[in-house]
Amino acid sequence: TTLSLPPLYKVGMGLAVGVGVIFTAGYAWRVAEDADRLALALAATQQVLEREQRLAALGGLAAAAAHELGTPLATIQVVAKEMLRAANRKSGDPAVAEDARLLIQQADRCREILKRLSQRPEDGDAIYAEVGLKALLEEVVQPHRGIDLDMDCRIEGVDETDAPHVRRLPEIVHGLSAIVENAADFAAERVEIVARVDARHVEVIVSDDGPGFSPEILARLGEPYVTSRPLGRARKGKQAAGAGVGGGMGLGFFIARTLLERTGARVSAATGETGGARVTVRWPRSALEVDPA
Repeated sequence: TTLSLPPLYKVGMGLAVGVGVIFTAGYAWRVAEDADRLALALAATQQVLEREQRLAALGGLAAAAAHELGTPLATIQVVAKEMLRAANRKSGDPAVAEDARLLIQQADRCREILKRLSQRPEDGDAIYAEVGLKALLEEVVQPHRGIDLDMDCRIEGVDETDAPHVRRLPEIVHGLSAIVENAADFAAERVEIVARVDARHVEVIVSDDGPGFSPEILARLGEPYVTSRPLGRARKGKQAAGAGVGGGMGLGFFIARTLLERTGARVSAATGETGGARVTVRWPRSALEVDPA
């Protein structure tokens, strides 16, 4: 005798096998996709953790530098003042007096930076916890005025009188200052700092008319120890032959980006349409603006 299965049973078995195969394949694909997402999330988390660890190590180095550099900086100030006094007394070369004054000015600036590095966050005065957006931009730009550059600082989207009051966080001040300083070092004649305000976002764009980012630097920008900095611009207005500082360590943009992202910002960099570098820092307005209430 032969077993004869009804056609309906055969069709049902075929459908059952097909549905089972499709279900198993779909389940395996979903598990693989979730595994890929988990791997990407883990890699991103590890990168953020490494960044935080590097920044914490740099914070320890900064505190140590603030302590160790105090004595030699005081010596530089004393010697520069003696040079200035001698130049004024003997009516000697005015260039020597100008260089001595520049040394004293920059030494004072270094002492102020070291003072800020040694301060604890709770040492700040509550009256400076918030500031107008225009005043914040001016605070960032002010140390870089006086060199042979046109520094254009403005607000777009709202009148300056209607610009929001924002949180004056040290991370924001230091991060934006580092970006503006980089732009000033690479610019040929002009640096623009533009704040754009709309109902949802506050955006600060720093652009210059320098050579812009090379493709190999742009691909790795934001990582530590990545730099293409040439000889630095002399702060007294022009760069003498052989003057300036050597190439940077490639930590400025890395630190600035990490600090700014801690405040809720997104930092992006590109080469402008007409050349030059362009760095955009974008906050949700709710993360930066002080509640009027």
